[in-house]
Amino acid sequence: MSAKPESVSAAHDEPWTVYILECRDGSLYTGITNDIERRVHQHNEGTGARYTRSRRPVRLRYQELCEDRSAALIRECSLRLLSRKEKEELIRKYEAAAHRDE
Repeated sequence: MSAKPESVSAAHDEPWTVYILECRDGSLYTGITNDIERRVHQHNEGTGARYTRSRRPVRLRYQELCEDRSAALIRECSLRLLSRKEKEELIRKYEAAAHRDE
């Protein structure tokens, strides 16, 4: 039985984030990352996703930690299947909870 290189297993075990951005045109974009600050910066610089490139600036509206990349991909898929109204309700609850914690 051969062991995985440390970098591969470490990358697999690090937490990932699923996020929702609001674009300048009001549309919502869902993605995943293991570095949310870097990824939002990339989206705003035009080096993130093709979708957000022409819809800058973007604003982070929702984020949720997942245990690994696989879990983040599954959660991203479930968020993408939500209706606009359901996503807005999720964002509203997230932002309300964030304000309560301040």
